[in-house]
Amino acid sequence: MRQNEIDDLRVRLVSPPKMIIGGASVNAVSEAVLDVVSPIDGSLLAKLPDASEADVADAVAAARRAFETGSWAKMAPAARKKILLDWAQLIDDHALELAVLGVRDNGTEISMAIKAEPMSAANTIRYYAEAIDKIYGEVAPTDASTLAMILKEPIGVVGAIVPWNFPLMISAWKIAPALAMGNSVVLKPSEIASLSALRLVELAHEAGLPDGVLNVVTGQGAVAGQALARSMDVDSLVFTGSGRVGRLLLEHAAQTNLKRVYLELGGKSPHVVFEDTDDLEAAAQAVVAGIFRNSGQVCIAGSRLLVQNSIHDAFVEKIVAITQTMRVGDPLSLATQIGAMSSEAHLNRVLQSLESVKSIVAGGDRILTETGGYYMRPAIVTNMGPEDRLVQDEVFGPVLTVTRFTSEKNAIDLANATELGLSAGVWTSQLSRAHRMVSALRAGVVHVNTYGGADNTVPLGGYKQSGNGQDKSLHALDKYVNTKTAWIKL
Repeated sequence: MRQNEIDDLRVRLVSPPKMIIGGASVNAVSEAVLDVVSPIDGSLLAKLPDASEADVADAVAAARRAFETGSWAKMAPAARKKILLDWAQLIDDHALELAVLGVRDNGTEISMAIKAEPMSAANTIRYYAEAIDKIYGEVAPTDASTLAMILKEPIGVVGAIVPWNFPLMISAWKIAPALAMGNSVVLKPSEIASLSALRLVELAHEAGLPDGVLNVVTGQGAVAGQALARSMDVDSLVFTGSGRVGRLLLEHAAQTNLKRVYLELGGKSPHVVFEDTDDLEAAAQAVVAGIFRNSGQVCIAGSRLLVQNSIHDAFVEKIVAITQTMRVGDPLSLATQIGAMSSEAHLNRVLQSLESVKSIVAGGDRILTETGGYYMRPAIVTNMGPEDRLVQDEVFGPVLTVTRFTSEKNAIDLANATELGLSAGVWTSQLSRAHRMVSALRAGVVHVNTYGGADNTVPLGGYKQSGNGQDKSLHALDKYVNTKTAWIKL
């Protein structure tokens, strides 16, 4: 990846985006569109189809037809595997194109986007492609006159609603296991970042995916997303996003066909640093990266730093010094370490969360306004208590709160003192303490002496109000199957 290659792609004209329904590229029935504004400089990138209920109904109908005809669900596992592997290869072949298109749309720094978006998506699709012909049913122990089989069957039509921060990575987390188990899918990406997801689906069809098996509708969540959630012909709904929207989706499912709903609803993740940590410099670097990459717009971001009292002041000095050296700016520059916020509205919400805060020791202000883009200096806020709203609420931006703790029990109590439980981090040199903390922390993922980097071999899921179900790993497959018992008298 070279800067001149990125610069060539950054000025490429964006073709008018179209939805993909039943294998065809289509506009909204109403011809309604939404402006796609780049957070890099505030420029207009494209006009995105703004789907209505009718468009969603068409996409769901196409998915249902594909499922019932068996063009994918009844295809030989080896053949389905080959198509998914070919799709992953096409993503790799177009990785830089996909990454730059996504950055122009959502502002993630390119050095992160290339790995977290196309490369991650391709690896996820490969992982589930390889699982297709390795997942078996079961034969239950019975007497000799009975055969009892436990079968795994595709659930049918899956609706997938994904956010704007990592549209390729998170789409792949939903689409790949759903397709691996033989389902059809209707994907609804965020209206803030749909361009790379549309290209992802185009590549799936180039790889040979049958028409109607994977459809994508774009537009407003309150219209297209709601229509998908309320559809009587969607069998399961998977979602990554806010708790507020997650609750609405549960309501929609309850009011319609009681479709299964699986939610990943973000976090307010604690990053705990004990005084016995061997390498405080490494811990400081991990803390800063764990909150400020992608401008803090990461579901597992370590947004709550808990530092043992004896090292608090020196450790805060370290993270402030590191943060102040980080380059915020053009996300398509390889020299940039922190890119743009996703939209001006989201930037303003994050800035407003800091308005009444008095103990900001670094950053917290809008910068680079002359570019027309949406940039913010990363903020560090000290002297925070567990009851403060900034500690309790997911800001989803480059804001790190710092709280002191005195003992292991105090650290555990503080770490668990929110309604969310997606991720956590612990730094300690004591193996016994590490095990105790893993057990005590109410979070779906606990990192020890590192932060982030977990691959597809392990699941990602939340405790408490961070959601239900699992993304990633073979455990994710459970969301996309019906389990059937066959009890046969011989």
